Amino acid sequence: MRLLAAGILLLGCSAPLCAAFYLPGLAPVSFCEPDEAGDSCQSKIELFVNRLDSVESVLPYEYDAFDFCQDEIEKRPSENLGQILFGERIASSPYKFTFKKTETCKVACTKSYDPEKSDDKNKLAFLKKGMQLNYQHHWIIDNMPVTWCYQVEDEHKYCNPGFPIGCFITTDGRVKDACIIDSQFHKWDTFYLFNHVDITIMYHSGKDESWSGSRLVMARLDPKSYKHTDKNNLNCGGPPMEIPAKFTNKLDLIYTYSVKFEENDIKWASRWDYILESMPHTNIQWFSIMNSLVIVLFLSGMVAMIILRTLHKDIARYNQIDSSEDAQEEFGWKLVHGDVFRPPRKGMLLSVFLGQGTQIFIMTFITLFLACLGFLSPANRGALMTCAVVLWVLLGTPAGYVSARMYKTFRGEKWKTNVLLTALLCPGIVFADFFIMNLILWVKGSSAAIPFGTLVAILAMWFGISVPLTFIGAYFGFKEKPIEHPVRTNQIPRQIPEQSFFTKPLPGIIMGGILPFGCIFIQLFFILNSIWSHQMYYMFGFLFLVFIILLITCSEATVLLCYFHLCAEDYHWWWRSFLTSSFTAVYLFIYAVHYFFSKLQITGTASTILYFGYTMIMVLIFFLFTGTIGFFACFWFVSKIYSVVKVD
Repeated sequence: MRLLAAGILLLGCSAPLCAAFYLPGLAPVSFCEPDEAGDSCQSKIELFVNRLDSVESVLPYEYDAFDFCQDEIEKRPSENLGQILFGERIASSPYKFTFKKTETCKVACTKSYDPEKSDDKNKLAFLKKGMQLNYQHHWIIDNMPVTWCYQVEDEHKYCNPGFPIGCFITTDGRVKDACIIDSQFHKWDTFYLFNHVDITIMYHSGKDESWSGSRLVMARLDPKSYKHTDKNNLNCGGPPMEIPAKFTNKLDLIYTYSVKFEENDIKWASRWDYILESMPHTNIQWFSIMNSLVIVLFLSGMVAMIILRTLHKDIARYNQIDSSEDAQEEFGWKLVHGDVFRPPRKGMLLSVFLGQGTQIFIMTFITLFLACLGFLSPANRGALMTCAVVLWVLLGTPAGYVSARMYKTFRGEKWKTNVLLTALLCPGIVFADFFIMNLILWVKGSSAAIPFGTLVAILAMWFGISVPLTFIGAYFGFKEKPIEHPVRTNQIPRQIPEQSFFTKPLPGIIMGGILPFGCIFIQLFFILNSIWSHQMYYMFGFLFLVFIILLITCSEATVLLCYFHLCAEDYHWWWRSFLTSSFTAVYLFIYAVHYFFSKLQITGTASTILYFGYTMIMVLIFFLFTGTIGFFACFWFVSKIYSVVKVD
């Protein structure tokens, strides 16, 4: 499994441990010259094309939508569920190479456009729109992204796994970043098409290794714009290929390429490093971890002080046998021992949320753990999403069990409604949102639109696997006895005294979500970048560590506020414990809104609706996940402190 340079870089999986096996479909491929080709190595190298995307639009499009060069017999590799959900559409291309054979200014294809034909006008208009919105190619050679590397500030080299299709200079001279790479792009109100690519393929020879042939370790390209006037007399060095804003004359676009091969000392196991190391995020990630750890240490100190000092003194005072009047007098949290386990209002909904939250928590933990081991690295396309969806489907049993057990503890009797809501409520909301977003993508002709067959397959997994497993879990949950509480509940509810501003429900809930959000907001920036700015996310080791810190922070913040409320003789802690930590999701939504307006360049109504539609799915999942953590931490805390005091 040495290919997982992305995983090996930060995810803690050592090479000796992982070298014993390869992940399916990710084993190395050996290449050699045509006269040496055989079963052990091959001479032909294929370039595959993926969907095109833009930082200015949420709508990705298939490669064919822009009328680029197409393979005579187009082949599409089988894609997993994660790739389909992310809108990846991989296809073969006419760019085909022979190992170690240099090509110079070779024709890939020619496209002609006639202004008299409406179909040609529409194709060229769509191509121009792609340049205006800065759409980018994503090419693949030997499962490696073909990168476009260029200098950024401080002489740092950045390698982008995509390159622009062209550039557009507006009527007032404003340019896109793509136009800066060539000083010849200077005419206003003009489109410049990158119709030529200089490809450099680097390989590592196996002559001194235990394997034969050579392995590809790097693929780079430089996009160029050349105006070819004669297909039979090409000049890859002439003026740029201009496309005027007004299409009045016939236009011929000739696509060409050059390719060369270079030997390199880079090991095949490290071939992703040059892409990942060019992303200057590691120092910021360490700052994020240190920031989160400071918050955790602060909360841990507060909780330790309460448990070791205040609670210890309280329990010792409550349990002393001295019959003096002062010792017998009760105050603070012990006063509400007869009401603290009174079933909450809307217990049905709370139990359903807890069941779904448990399902999401287990799914997230296993997915991140596998990612840390390198199984879900960027080299294994779509594996992360596929793993998450499959795990969610298979974890219906714990969702049903937790929901049923908690509902029975809340003395609920409508067990059929509970099971149905657990299986259908939250997944139904997510699917309805997802279906509406998919309709918008389908109307816009985007490659991210999920095919009808895949939608049917998702529904079949939901109703055919997840729902029955939820029913099985609920069956065992209802067969169990209700959770026994350490103290009895009084028949008549105790009156809650007037609360101060800080012990009222809403202020406490709002304050409770601040610290957990403070632990994750830097990591959240990188996650949003990977989703919406199409940057590669690979630092699952950091993410898993932040995940653990989030668990601790949500638990401690909820326990801390729960103790303060109980000391104020407010025993309505069930919903408050859930909402205190789940309010982090509200801060997540506010941050997503800020990110949209401050960091993204997204334009268009459809893209805006899609952004906030998908954001709401993420917020709902995070709401259930964090709320469940806070609830069970608080439930354990309350059960523990009331189990060690003597009650008359």
